[in-house]
Amino acid sequence: MDSKKRQPLGIELVKRGIVTEEDIERALDYQKAEPKKKIGDILNILRLCDPYVLINAMGEILDEKAIYLKESDIKVNILDYISLDIAKQYKAIPFEESNGKIKVCFADTSNRRAVETVRLLLLNKGLIMEKYITFETNIDLILNSFAGSSESIDVNADVSSFIDSVIKTAMEKRASDIHIEPMQENMRVRYRIDGVLIDAANISKEKQAQIVGRLKAISNMHQEKQESQDGRIILYPDYNIRVSSQKNIYGEKFVLRLLKKNADVKSIFDLGFPQDEKLVKDAFNKKNSITVIAAPTGEGKTTTLYSIIDYLNKPEINITTIEDPVEIRINGLNQIEVDPKVTFAESLRTVLRQDPDIILVGEIRDQETAEIAMQAGQTGHYVLSTIHTIDAIEVITRLRKMGVSNYDISSTLATSVSQRLVRKVCPYCSKERDYTTQEKEYIAKIGEKYNIKFDLEGKKTFDTFGCKKCNNTGYLGRIGIFEILVINDELRTLIVDNKSTIDIRKEALKSGYVPLIVDGINKVIRGITNMQELNNKLALY
Repeated sequence: MDSKKRQPLGIELVKRGIVTEEDIERALDYQKAEPKKKIGDILNILRLCDPYVLINAMGEILDEKAIYLKESDIKVNILDYISLDIAKQYKAIPFEESNGKIKVCFADTSNRRAVETVRLLLLNKGLIMEKYITFETNIDLILNSFAGSSESIDVNADVSSFIDSVIKTAMEKRASDIHIEPMQENMRVRYRIDGVLIDAANISKEKQAQIVGRLKAISNMHQEKQESQDGRIILYPDYNIRVSSQKNIYGEKFVLRLLKKNADVKSIFDLGFPQDEKLVKDAFNKKNSITVIAAPTGEGKTTTLYSIIDYLNKPEINITTIEDPVEIRINGLNQIEVDPKVTFAESLRTVLRQDPDIILVGEIRDQETAEIAMQAGQTGHYVLSTIHTIDAIEVITRLRKMGVSNYDISSTLATSVSQRLVRKVCPYCSKERDYTTQEKEYIAKIGEKYNIKFDLEGKKTFDTFGCKKCNNTGYLGRIGIFEILVINDELRTLIVDNKSTIDIRKEALKSGYVPLIVDGINKVIRGITNMQELNNKLALY
């Protein structure tokens, strides 16, 4: 149901007498609040006409086979064909198989990537896909019944017990965040597990005020205030829970970040860093310099910093961290938590008077912090920090844009690391298969581009399906893919001469720099993740 066909679809439905012009106006008004919803779906949600008549008419107009899909129409086990994760991402449900053909319903058959991805997955199983359209709400309703997250949550319990069960279930399922969101007709609870949001429960709209009140009470927030607030829940002995509220058009949304107290710090190698002790020593065992970890939000930068600090931590070394907030407490470290009244830059100035050997600065956000961090690196300290940018080489561009001089960058930046977190295929439900022709061609193309020989001889990859162990996603846990740029003399010369990142990248590749995609493909070949997940993370094809 292509967004470009919304208005023509509405006009055609009016011409056929399926709906009236007033119905279309109502649907368009609804769409202002829900802009991602298609007109056809909205007409169904608002029950402005017979849904069976509507979907069949839409099929005729869009020249697609159509069905008003119900659970009783599903004659196969969905998870035998595609994982729940794929089904939810692409809004697709296999529902009937016969004679080597499999019928699949989509919410949007114009989404070529979705249709082609599912088609190839099924073709690899020896099945020809026959596509249908149905309403997105029908697909969501069916898939939510597979989510498996709500079985520990009693939506009929009193509000205090309900909130408690939501939080405890999130802990059991390894969730990093809980989203409690007011919608038009209900409240929705979702968990972020391994970086992906999964539906957990839907609550009656009538309980919204009580739920909001209870969350504010246990988070130490102002009850009457509806502007954005930050709070903290300290009722659970093993967790610090940070709470953020934000008003939207249907009420107040809450996000709870679950931070486990006394969590074990993983080895840098367990995180997925290349198994090369010399590389680690060259990259991180420094003085008079700065190391920067680069990645978008939520890609594990802080976890990597903790692992590096743990690797370097010795009784004879004074290590001080400046964090917002302190997520893991580590014995032997002096850990400082910034607050709204004290910036990273102000804390860093104070720390420099405390005779540190190594300083961890949670994030370089501005020119002032960047310049002080550089000065610290130039005066005998080793500084570790993070920055938001897309790869290791773009760290140089980001520092330049913050106003740091090329001289300071070239003389002080020792190492920049970029990373992403990819989900690992679930060992309980994944199934081995041969690589597709498309996958082989893409891997060969990357190998040719970077002059690397990927050995696929006799190697298999994995399809994901979903089970209770992995919350029906097909993936269990995450691992990092990394690229490491160690600044050598040639690169320093290019930086101080203000050369572009294109020139710097060319020289880096000569010096052994390996891009993220290469590490990702190596982890696919080792069977840790698969091309589908790598594509989701890096948009390969």
